[in-house]
Parts: sequence; structure tokens; C-alpha cells
Amino acid sequence: MAIAAVIFDFGGVITSSPFEAFARYEAARGLPANFIRTVNATNADHNAWARLERSEISTAEFDAAFRAEALALGHDVPGGDVLPLLAGDVRPGMVAALKACRAAFKVGCITNNVKSEEDIGWGPSVHLILAEFHHVIESAQVGLRKPDPRIYLMMCEALGVAPAECVYLDDLGINCKPAAQLGMTAIKVTGEAQALADLAAATGLRF
Repeated sequence: MAIAAVIFDFGGVITSSPFEAFARYEAARGLPANFIRTVNATNADHNAWARLERSEISTAEFDAAFRAEALALGHDVPGGDVLPLLAGDVRPGMVAALKACRAAFKVGCITNNVKSEEDIGWGPSVHLILAEFHHVIESAQVGLRKPDPRIYLMMCEALGVAPAECVYLDDLGINCKPAAQLGMTAIKVTGEAQALADLAAATGLRF
């Protein structure tokens, strides 16, 4: 089936991965490598991170809940320290690719995020990029988060396309898996150059 839509994750795809910021934070505070990711991966569907991204708790409640989970794993990390690490740096090549895809296909964005943009450092430049998408689904607004298959189907319905007509990009394999199972061409993003090459191969566009 021909490609009709390209669906992007935001953090780690359009912007640099928050994992890079996590690593800098961990190194600066003498924490074990990947400690924040370990906290986020523990009880992954019901922990503080998951509940915040579904807007089930406030950022203030997240601060305490994440800290408790981190302490249970041996280190003191307040949730309020983690949220500002999410913003990342915009990848100009990915923004250019988004605009090229928009000219040829429908484009959507599915992002696991939080309601308070101030907590994660989203500024005007991010909103300009989000305006390029035909449709944006934010987990904090709809009460669903990736990798729940329903959020991908919600995007397909909004864009008026079948999953098999979609290319999907995400920096997390756990989020790419349901997209692929639904029939999408899933691209796991490990860096900008790799993402652009794989997206070009999937779409036939040149970036």
C-alpha cells in the first residue's frame, strides 16, 4: 500500500533525545548510568511518569512520587529535577524533513507529554514546529499514552488513513512495536542522520 502519512514522535525525533540530558544529569550527580530510565521503566504503565503523562497526577504530585520511586531504587532524584531535562534541542534536519513530508503526505505527531509546558521548557519555537503538523495528539490531553495501540489508531482516524499507509518514527523501540504490529512502517530513531536516511528510504523523498 502506498504511503499516505508520516507520523512523528516529538522528543528524541524532532528534538534531541532527553536521554542525553538524563545522562548529563546522572554524571553530574554521581548516579548510576541510565538510572532515570530505570525508574521510568519500573512498573512502566502505572508509575509516576506514566500517570503524569496521562494527566492523572499534577507536576507537584509527580515530584514527590518520582522521588519516592527513585529512593526505592537507592538514589534521591526529585521529579522536579527530571522534567526540565525533557525539552531537548531542535534538530533542523528533522524540521526540514517534516516540511518536505507535509508537502507530499499528511503529517501527524503523537507525543507523550505533560500538561504544564513550562515544566519541560517548551517555548515559541516548539509551537511553530507543532503548527506544521496536520494533527497533534498529546498524551496529557487525551489521557492515553504510547505504547497503547489506541493512540496510534486515534491518529489514523484523525488523518483519514489506514495504519498500513503510515510511516511512524519514534526513539523508543517499545513505542515502535505497536505501530509495526498495526501495519505501519516503523522507524526507530537513534540519531538525525539515521532517521533521515530511513525516512527517505520509506517515503521515496530526498532530504
